Amino acid sequence: MITPLLARDELDVAGLERLLEHVLGGGVAGLFVLGTTGEAASLGYRLRYELVQRVCKQVAGRVPVLVGITDTSFVESVRLANHAADVGARAVVLSSPYYHSVAQPELWEYLQHIVAELPLPVFLYNMPSLTKVPFALDTLRRAMDLPRVAGIKDSSGDMGYLHQVGRLVAERPGWSVLVGPEDLLAESVLFAGAHGGVNGGANLAPRLYVELYEAAARRDLVRVTELPARVVRIVGTLYAVGHHGSAVIKGLKCALSLLGICDDFMAEPFHRFRAPEREVIGRHLRDLGLLAP
Repeated sequence: MITPLLARDELDVAGLERLLEHVLGGGVAGLFVLGTTGEAASLGYRLRYELVQRVCKQVAGRVPVLVGITDTSFVESVRLANHAADVGARAVVLSSPYYHSVAQPELWEYLQHIVAELPLPVFLYNMPSLTKVPFALDTLRRAMDLPRVAGIKDSSGDMGYLHQVGRLVAERPGWSVLVGPEDLLAESVLFAGAHGGVNGGANLAPRLYVELYEAAARRDLVRVTELPARVVRIVGTLYAVGHHGSAVIKGLKCALSLLGICDDFMAEPFHRFRAPEREVIGRHLRDLGLLAP
């Protein structure tokens, strides 16, 4: 889920409330807050705590809320996890610590230490493009023996890795494998043993991603060949306005603001799209049938 903002350290509370009902109304099975699309690493701790509290209160148990706790500070990750548990979250999500380069033996030691202190089930979050450190298969195999580790969200985009993870998970009943890149959702569920997706585009068009997952899960090959084209159009249009990697989040926030759901303020170091880009996003939304002509 994106984090609706009005200013550097101010939530767009009304926008957050509308966004939550919009996404839940699309039939999603859960919410992941404070992830990459949520700009978590750029948010102050006070705002993170407020966001988690408000989301859990409004969701009120309708679906599980998963909270990203990745941080450069071990103790801050644990504190946020405890807060998440206190306000009703169901699980936490943890990437490898970033900034300092971490070797796999050090990552395994870190996991043993931090998982033992967390009050909720933990999903590992494989995001090597941003953290620099993947969860190598040997590390993942060892982590599967930690009772509180419940699964993995893989955003590497590496289908070879995901297939190997699927084979590992076949030996660990009850583990969940979720895929990040939305254009790989159907393929991952159909052929790599994934159990679902955590996809940024579901902020905008939740029903589309739910229908795509459900079609893949029931192996409805007719629908699976039809729906991905709509996802590819979102990826190829809304995410491609601008010239930098931040265009994905900027595109989502801009689109949601044009739909009247929430503000498009970005956490520093990024800034919202200006008028020319907003016009392009609006045109794409109309072409996609998401905004009235």
